Amino acid sequence: MIYSHDDFLSAYQQLLPTGAVWPKGTDTIMSESLRPLMATWEALASADYALLIDTFPATTTELLTEWQESLGLPDPCAGDNPTLAQQRAQIVSRLTDTGGCSVSYFISFAAALGYTITITQFAPSRFGRTFGNTFGGDAWSYAWQVNMPEFTISDLTFGDQFGSAFAAWGDTVLQCELARIKPAHTALMFNYES
Repeated sequence: MIYSHDDFLSAYQQLLPTGAVWPKGTDTIMSESLRPLMATWEALASADYALLIDTFPATTTELLTEWQESLGLPDPCAGDNPTLAQQRAQIVSRLTDTGGCSVSYFISFAAALGYTITITQFAPSRFGRTFGNTFGGDAWSYAWQVNMPEFTISDLTFGDQFGSAFAAWGDTVLQCELARIKPAHTALMFNYES
């Protein structure tokens, strides 16, 4: 809750000594003299309230650069002009990243960035596999494929920076982030479904 001039004035007047020289009414010279000073307290309370919201990376605006610097961002993954929502998502995904190499881990990591994906795993050809499956050598044991929609559209949201585009298309952030965290011995491919 953000308090107004009158709230601070009333609280301040309650702290004044009692007596005829310390009138507590709202229409006195004392209250009119104190009223301009209350703008400072109102501004400080408003800034404190905004700090509570800004402290969380998913809603940060003023502390965005602080969050980015502590996580080694911005990096080339976000591109030249990422939206505020993309920057926030990248911060949240880096903070919540616990590491892993399972399919569910990569799907949840992509979800933290704002993408819905599926993953296809491959295996080398073996005797007894059904006809029609992908044919490949032993290297296919280390290949995996991220399947995603043809275009991921990131719409502008309330609180984004002035001058940002109304929508952005593309998955470069996801590709770069997954390439950064994938197991080193694996080959990662991307499949854009239509």
